[in-house]
Amino acid sequence: MTRNVDHDNKGSEAERARPRLPLSTVLRHDVPASLVVFLVAVPLSLGIALASGAPIVAGLIAAIVGGVVAGALGGAPLQVSGPAAGLTVVMAETINQFGWVVTCAITVAAGALQVLFGLSRVARAALAISPAIVHGMLAGIGVTIVLGQLHIVLGGEAQSSAIDNVLELPGQIIDLHDTAALLGLLTIALLLLWSRLPAVVRKVPAPLAAITLVTVLAMVTGASAERVDLPSEVMELSFVPIFPDGGWFDFGVAVLTIALIASVETLLSAVAVDKMHTGPRANLNRELVGQGFGNMASGSLGGLPITGVIVRSSTNVAAGARTRLSTILHGLWIVLFVVALAGVVESIPLAALAGLLVHVGAKLVNMAHIRQVLKHGDLPLYLVTLLGVVVIDLLTGVLIGIAFSLLLMLRRTMWSGIHAEGKGNHRRIVVEGVLTFLSVPRLSTVLNSIPEGSHVTLELVVDYLDHASFECLSNWLDAHERGGGTVVVDEIGHPWFANGKSDSPTVRRDAVEPSAPRWLAPWSEWMAKDADVEIPDQRTEPLRRGTSEFQARTAPLVQETLSRLASGQQPHTLFITCADARIVPNVITTSGPGDLFTVRNVGNFVPEPGDETAADDASVGASIEYAVSVLRVREIVVCGHSSCGAMKALVGDVPDGMPSLERWLRHGEPSRRRYATAGTVTLDGQVPDLPGDRLALHNVLQQLDHLRRYPIIAEAESRGELRLTGMYFDVGNAQVHLLDADSSGFEPAGTERPVRTGDRVRTTRY
Repeated sequence: MTRNVDHDNKGSEAERARPRLPLSTVLRHDVPASLVVFLVAVPLSLGIALASGAPIVAGLIAAIVGGVVAGALGGAPLQVSGPAAGLTVVMAETINQFGWVVTCAITVAAGALQVLFGLSRVARAALAISPAIVHGMLAGIGVTIVLGQLHIVLGGEAQSSAIDNVLELPGQIIDLHDTAALLGLLTIALLLLWSRLPAVVRKVPAPLAAITLVTVLAMVTGASAERVDLPSEVMELSFVPIFPDGGWFDFGVAVLTIALIASVETLLSAVAVDKMHTGPRANLNRELVGQGFGNMASGSLGGLPITGVIVRSSTNVAAGARTRLSTILHGLWIVLFVVALAGVVESIPLAALAGLLVHVGAKLVNMAHIRQVLKHGDLPLYLVTLLGVVVIDLLTGVLIGIAFSLLLMLRRTMWSGIHAEGKGNHRRIVVEGVLTFLSVPRLSTVLNSIPEGSHVTLELVVDYLDHASFECLSNWLDAHERGGGTVVVDEIGHPWFANGKSDSPTVRRDAVEPSAPRWLAPWSEWMAKDADVEIPDQRTEPLRRGTSEFQARTAPLVQETLSRLASGQQPHTLFITCADARIVPNVITTSGPGDLFTVRNVGNFVPEPGDETAADDASVGASIEYAVSVLRVREIVVCGHSSCGAMKALVGDVPDGMPSLERWLRHGEPSRRRYATAGTVTLDGQVPDLPGDRLALHNVLQQLDHLRRYPIIAEAESRGELRLTGMYFDVGNAQVHLLDADSSGFEPAGTERPVRTGDRVRTTRY
């Protein structure tokens, strides 16, 4: 089952198409999983409410609504929603600024905005935020939580900012509150050690076990530590949201902040959960709608904002949940817990919940995430976002991260590699990448370092050249030539600079026609610099220019490979082909130095052994013997091609005044006789239109026959040590064809066709 499903459109379709699970399976998997998630959710929800400065019951209300409402309406069936540690800092600031009842109204409005996000199908846009920013944001939240909750662990009170928490921490440690500190530190120790206990013990979730054990210890010992304070009628719900009388701009900013953060955290969690199971994929837009209705309900009932939470969601998947019923049931278990066991909740020491939050906050600084962003070169972005969240506030920190990411993107997109090479009177300047006004200072520095009167080769390998860069290059070139120097502009790829000099500049990248790489295109297509220069006049230049470019650009790349080959060669193939300049064996076979032992002659002929006419030229036979006996090649290829001059001569007349060519073409007489007497040879199921091309196909078959008459080849082939292959290259269509031994026709390389062998059909790839 594939996991690469469109999260926007196919999540609900996949869910509808999936057969409904029987009740027994639901009871066996979803009910137990819901109980496990419930046990994890209760202490986390209480701790998050405490850290946010909200009423303790607000965390439980959010957990209930997240399970029942978001679980039923959302688009990620196995994701569990509830109050999230990622929003604690924002909620603490919001509650401090607006008060609790207005904060509830903000939560309702943020939920309505999330519904609009989902209906407008913008879920994927939220995922455009760099993962480094998201991980930096979570780490910043984690650091802020740890710095604040450490004060409560030590029996004191958290300060208003992370900076103040750091400054006050030494005094808090000196003025240690023994009982509270003991309970808080014991909670952290249990959470750290729980994963090392036997598997039977670890079936109990660590947060539940730590809070339960520390609470029991506090009750048994009668420890004098501050406890959770619930209202007398904990489940007496009322519509508490009240909109403010003024300050609507600040109100709107708070609504947008909570909606965006909750949406991003939810979407990232949903995508992460999808990677953990093989069930229906998440519909991200529907998930935003479900989260929006959940936040509207939570805010209306006096609860905290909810998001998809990765800790509870991963627990749900690991516990074996199969449907959204597990998420819904976990919310119902919390209702029963609050109604029946409110007294137990009031027995929990605040220091224990603070210890739980310190552990949760520390885990938000994920070392795996740090290593990942480091590998991708985004560690500065991660650190900038983290520091912004800790030192200023969450929204400002994220905005700083986004701004910094845009600057990094701009720098990477507009990067240009500019450097000068050479000494004395001959210099070479290489410019690579995108050349814009941002690169002009660096470009000017390099250009001005070139001594006057020197000969300069300006090599431009650019993907884009803007007006400012063109002016910089053009002005320097004119000034250098006026000072007695010479400049040769060598553009690789699109002629950005040449078009600018000819008053027809290319101004858009989409107007650029793709050009073949230098090693594939004929020299005439990339060496002609001026429209009035005839190509024949440049025939003295190509090899000199080409070898210079090889030494400057290619040699450093292949030097290591050639160094390994310096002591000897071990080619895998003897490649026999025509001397035609249009056939480049290494290009059409995607091979490199050391792969092919190549023999080239007019007509790709293999003289028959003992042929008297071959006495004047034994080079082909010598090459065959050396390749098979010494180099021990595993394959011999005979490659013909379309529009072959030798084949045209064989079906017509040999040009006058070429006795050597006429004598050599006698080796093609067997092919001409074969063409006249044998049946047709097909090319991709068709017979070529031109006589010379039809003869070229027969010629390949004939040369393979000649090869098999060499005793050394016949013996190697009979032992299974050597394979003979026929090949044909259609020059006009740039298509390689390979000989099918069963049909004696040539099939396009890379295609698959069924071949019947007796009663069986096999697939052959050419």
